[in-house]
Amino acid sequence: MLRDIRAELTKQSRRPASWLLLAVAVVLTLTFGYVVPYAALGGTPVSGGPGAGRGLSAMLPDAFVGSALGGLPIFVGALALIFGVLVAGSEYGYGTWKTVLVQHPSRLAVYAAKLVTVAVAALAVVLALFAAAAGAGAVVASLQDQPQSWPPASDVVLGLGAGWLVTTMWGVLGVLLAIGLRSVALPIGLGLVWLLAVQNLLASVAAPLLDWVAQLQKALPGPNAGALAAAFGADAPGADGIVGSGQAAVVLAAYLVAFGLLGGRLLHRRDIA
Repeated sequence: MLRDIRAELTKQSRRPASWLLLAVAVVLTLTFGYVVPYAALGGTPVSGGPGAGRGLSAMLPDAFVGSALGGLPIFVGALALIFGVLVAGSEYGYGTWKTVLVQHPSRLAVYAAKLVTVAVAALAVVLALFAAAAGAGAVVASLQDQPQSWPPASDVVLGLGAGWLVTTMWGVLGVLLAIGLRSVALPIGLGLVWLLAVQNLLASVAAPLLDWVAQLQKALPGPNAGALAAAFGADAPGADGIVGSGQAAVVLAAYLVAFGLLGGRLLHRRDIA
């Protein structure tokens, strides 16, 4: 098992796409969490949408946890899903499942190694986002002559855990889609349509009109990811306190386990070709 995990981690760390996804996540978080709001300081927001009221206080060091988690419901989640698809779907694209399994590891051992790789990569992404947001907050405080005050260590640790949970959940969903559809392009396409279009349409169009849709949202992964991010001060599209942080964490953990078990069952029972 450890050999399988080490091999999978080595393989993914040597893929340029993995590092590109990490770089994109950091750049987007800094751009929409700090660069754009800093450029707009002193101006009048054009609209009252999410993030419109993001002022100087939201860019200072004591608010960096929320800034780091702001992209999790939308673009960071989408990037994590893409990574999960690449981890499992590339085996179908390159036809390497047989090459791996002929060396006699079990399917479930290889699958578990892929899940561990997704979890490790998710932790690396969250740590990178926290480091980038903390650095950006310190720079903003220096430029604006503000005190370098930081949140309690307990809030940082809880924020890291929340970010890790959300990012891993999206990554494992990507693994499930890749195994279910046995490809790369279609799982990425369908996953992004759900993340970037369908769940936003449900929230902005269907939920205000239909009460059952509004209630259904409380059980979907996207709104719960946004609620968990909002609990730590995230002010971004998709970050809405539709449910409490405790319920959001339980729902996301349940989705993480369900996605992982379903993906393992599909891989174990179906032909890999």
